[in-house]
Amino acid sequence: MSIHERCLQELTSVGPAIVRDFELLGIRSVAQLSRRNPEKLYEKLCEITGQAQDICCLDVFRAAVAQARDPRLPAQQRHWWYWSRRRKAANAHR
Repeated sequence: MSIHERCLQELTSVGPAIVRDFELLGIRSVAQLSRRNPEKLYEKLCEITGQAQDICCLDVFRAAVAQARDPRLPAQQRHWWYWSRRRKAANAHR
């Protein structure tokens, strides 16, 4: 299945609230999502909403973008908590 055939809602960790966030960010397809930077999406969402979003939203964005770019992404990496653990580990080394 190509990235052009998948729907955002089919991505693991992407529920209705994240789909609404993507819509606010102008993302309507997996193909569009595959070309975006999760950190910049998170920053833009905070800017659009006028408030800091839960940092776990960034983890969901990372999981979704990774899946959008790689339809064969290992199952473990499709879950937001995988990306949360990586973020926390990276922050611990700073």
